[in-house]
Amino acid sequence: MSEMARKARPNHLLGLGLDQKDRHKRITQGEGFSLVGGSAETHEKMTETVVKTVEDLQKKGRNLQGADPREVADLLRKHGQPE
Repeated sequence: MSEMARKARPNHLLGLGLDQKDRHKRITQGEGFSLVGGSAETHEKMTETVVKTVEDLQKKGRNLQGADPREVADLLRKHGQPE
């Protein structure tokens, strides 16, 4: 995909939780991201990871839609690690 074509479409982060243990439908959406599924614990962890990532980007004056995908991936890995 050319650089021009990539810039024409904003980034959107999609998180899928595949360990759903109950029948609850969990969906969390925000500007530039959608999180779907997972157990309560998994969905909470996905949400926390994305929120911290968005906060880090905001401190740098950027958002998910305009950030370099590699930077977003690095931040997601950083915030997704167990504490």
